[in-house]
Amino acid sequence: RNYLSSMREIVHIQGGQCGNQIGAKFWEVISDEHGVDPTGTYHGDSDLQLERINVYFNEATGGRYVPRAVLMDLEPGTMDSVRAGPYGQIFRPDNFVFGQTGAGNNWAKGHYTEGAELIDSVLDVVRKEAESADCLQGFQISHSLGGGTGAGMGTLLISKIREEYPDRIMLTFSIVPSPKVSDTVVEPYNATLSVHQLVENADECFCIDNEALYDICFRTLKLTTPTF
Repeated sequence: RNYLSSMREIVHIQGGQCGNQIGAKFWEVISDEHGVDPTGTYHGDSDLQLERINVYFNEATGGRYVPRAVLMDLEPGTMDSVRAGPYGQIFRPDNFVFGQTGAGNNWAKGHYTEGAELIDSVLDVVRKEAESADCLQGFQISHSLGGGTGAGMGTLLISKIREEYPDRIMLTFSIVPSPKVSDTVVEPYNATLSVHQLVENADECFCIDNEALYDICFRTLKLTTPTF
């Protein structure tokens, strides 16, 4: 049976601290569902697990499965943590694209200055992943709207991808800030600037509410101080 017939590949992008933490979890779960271990080796027990596996994974030499993921940030810290995490070794090392300066929760730094300097390196990796796809369905990006990198550089990347692939789906998983569970005082500015960009350039946005997640932890899981 040929599993490669009519694959509709998705390129996954994660940006900033929040986007990378959530993205790392996404890959843990999706790899587990497909029976792929942290080395990219398939150990599944059902043929169903291999069906549609090419939507999110490239098949490398030796039958290894490699996530079609692009990881970006303006500082190395979070990506070091992802690399050291449970599924950190499954990613293609070249697909980690990061700067050193950080965006300091400043949307303009992510969108116009620091982020603009790194964006071409990110687009090179995105292009490479898109070109290796048989029939690209679209892009999904996980990021927050309250920070500098995920919000500012994330929306910059979305607009650049929109320009280059106008007929492909652009989907976002956007973590929306809330005053109750707030990291920084400028979150409303960053979010407002981002939402404008998303309205222009995204086809579908899953708005994930930090406060609702916090409440689930607080009420249902009885955690007094939820962290990621």
